[in-house]
Amino acid sequence: MVSSSVLGFPRIGANREIKKAVEAYWAGKISADDLTKVAADVKKASWTSVKAQGVDFVPSGEFSLYDHVLDHSAAFNVIPKRYVGLGLSPLDVYFAMGRGRQADGVDVPASEMKKWFDSNYHFVVPEFSEETNFKLNFNKAVEEFKEAQAAGVTTRPVVLGPISFLVLGKASKDAKPGFQPISLLPKLIPIYETLLADLKAAGAEWVQVDEPVLVLDAAATLESPFIATYAALAKVAPKILLTTYFSRLDSNVNIVAKLPVAGLHIDLDRAPGQLESVATTIKGTNIVLSLGLVSGRNIWKTDFAAAVKLGQKAIEILGQDRIIVATSSSLLHTPVTLANENKLTAEQKDWFSFALEKAGEVATIAAVLSGSQDSAIAAALEANKVSISKRREFESSSDDGVRKRVAAITPDQLERKSPFTERKKVQAKHLNLPKFPTTTIGSFPQTKEIRQARAKLGKGEITEAQYEEFIKKEIETVVRFQEKIGIDLLVHGEPERNDMVQYFGEQLQGFVFTQNAWVQSYGSRYVRPPIIVSDVSRPHPMTVKWSSYAQSLTNKPMKGMLTGPVTILNWSFPRADVSRELQSKQLALALRDEVVDLEKAGISAIQVDEPAIREGLPLRRSDWDEYLKWAVDSFKLATAGVTDQLQTHSHFCYSDFDDIFPSIQRLDADVISIEASKSDMKLLNTFKHYGYSNQIGPGVYDIHSPRVPGSQEIKDRLKSMLDILPDSLLFVNPDCGLKTRGWKETEASLVNLVEAAKWARENYA
Repeated sequence: MVSSSVLGFPRIGANREIKKAVEAYWAGKISADDLTKVAADVKKASWTSVKAQGVDFVPSGEFSLYDHVLDHSAAFNVIPKRYVGLGLSPLDVYFAMGRGRQADGVDVPASEMKKWFDSNYHFVVPEFSEETNFKLNFNKAVEEFKEAQAAGVTTRPVVLGPISFLVLGKASKDAKPGFQPISLLPKLIPIYETLLADLKAAGAEWVQVDEPVLVLDAAATLESPFIATYAALAKVAPKILLTTYFSRLDSNVNIVAKLPVAGLHIDLDRAPGQLESVATTIKGTNIVLSLGLVSGRNIWKTDFAAAVKLGQKAIEILGQDRIIVATSSSLLHTPVTLANENKLTAEQKDWFSFALEKAGEVATIAAVLSGSQDSAIAAALEANKVSISKRREFESSSDDGVRKRVAAITPDQLERKSPFTERKKVQAKHLNLPKFPTTTIGSFPQTKEIRQARAKLGKGEITEAQYEEFIKKEIETVVRFQEKIGIDLLVHGEPERNDMVQYFGEQLQGFVFTQNAWVQSYGSRYVRPPIIVSDVSRPHPMTVKWSSYAQSLTNKPMKGMLTGPVTILNWSFPRADVSRELQSKQLALALRDEVVDLEKAGISAIQVDEPAIREGLPLRRSDWDEYLKWAVDSFKLATAGVTDQLQTHSHFCYSDFDDIFPSIQRLDADVISIEASKSDMKLLNTFKHYGYSNQIGPGVYDIHSPRVPGSQEIKDRLKSMLDILPDSLLFVNPDCGLKTRGWKETEASLVNLVEAAKWARENYA
């Protein structure tokens, strides 16, 4: 028999219960016990609903109030010294690590965040040093396994593997030069042995141990650590399913074949071509193969016929009893259920499958591969065939005008009229900005009043004219505030925007939107990714009206704010029937028209944000060149149609640029802003090493935390920046947009930022 499996489930709750409860706890409105009760209800609902779909292996242990990697750090006592001895409860220490804390005499910044491989999910980076004292503060895997048992569900616990945990971490500030976290593996293995032995004693038959680093090129150097680790763990653990996702194993499958594990999971959504080589390599072992046939990263209904074909190929090599049908990765990256969507058309709804529906899909595919004669399974197979056929029919139609425009793109459309050295002079005269110009990344706080006004408009409780008057007042408030404190390059604050991708998608042809398809980005920050369903075009200007209005209020220069083509693509659910390159270039052409229109309307600086350009980089280096070529070309296509006096900006966050620096240079943005404060400004050394020549604004404080940085703290950061970067190139700005912050902390932080910039002008004249 072929079994079915889900690798992980969204932990946000069908109605965003976790977000609401966590934020209520932070606000002091509910107790820790209240929060625990909400979490318990969400976990129970997830376990029982997945089981009800007929899934054999239901996951537990992967639930989190903030981030699963942060959970791991807290459980294994990987708690940086700055969070110790503050008189906080373990829960408040946990949240302080994730988001910082500035209350009751405690003032600590948040830990660094990074993107989880090539997804838009952020994890909190573990910090290690020679002094790291591993111990098991609590065994979350056992606790939730027993909790699920009490709810009537026997689960397969999920644990982040020891090697991935170390490799994804970083050396702390107090680590000695040259220290590598992987060197701590001998100290970490005994703690994992305890955790896994306790799981076995609790009655767990299997444990899912996630080692996603096995899909990276760097894993080739870790064969000895993998062999030593799993030789030790297999002796005490339940049966181990070693889990990989998001890319292919390639030669690293040879490492896995040597390990005493009971099962291996591979992602056949992202890398279907790896099936034969992996199955053949492990054929001579007893390893069970888990096939990631149902996408954990997209929302399209699975094509059962194609999935069954892959499954049958695996069965031919290994036999039925060695096959598990699974989601390709955790379903963390998908919305909870399609049942909450009642505004999609019947045709649109038939295209999609969210997390709960995907659980049903793995069970159905497993039943088909097991030779089920159940009439319900036969009906599901036939219904899927009809559904996929209808979707293919819709996909076959295209917008010839859009396709022809993409085909007609020429190399000169990707280049600005003059090199940066000449543009800089023209822009300096036109914008008249001071040395160390101050600006923000774009958004200002999205207050309760803004959200309420948007909701009232949607419900028809206010007219479009009333809403526009409200937005005008909000924009004027932001403009006057920036003028008052002395910001040099202004923004309009984006009060009219619900989300930096959704806002544009709603005005472009080719997108579909949901009501409740929320996906966790980090902590309590959830997004509703748009869905690209057909060719993309811009029927009318999208931002010109509000940017022009904002500029009319002030004599200072105003930045137009756009989201870049690669980020719109990566932060949407993309089409699966055409290439990402085609979709990106269609978006770029739409944005190019907007950029040109903004300049014609009198806007002198335009920021085209690409925070996801590094995130979208393929995990295998051999795939990089193709991606970087079209990704960079898309940005250039969007921004190159303007005069020399138009200053282009772009923003990047939480990215390691070392390996792709030539591509960052090739973007040829006049100014880039980057996250720098949470990463100890280590990114800047890359810019120093390569000699970045355009202007740059490294973030001087972390906006993902509610704490307010002191002016001296910002001055110290500027000093460090000026040790690395030429003062003639430096902009002064926060790490990211201010949308999620409150006005009180925003005002205090920006006043300190402006004070620090003035100090820099006085001391670095």
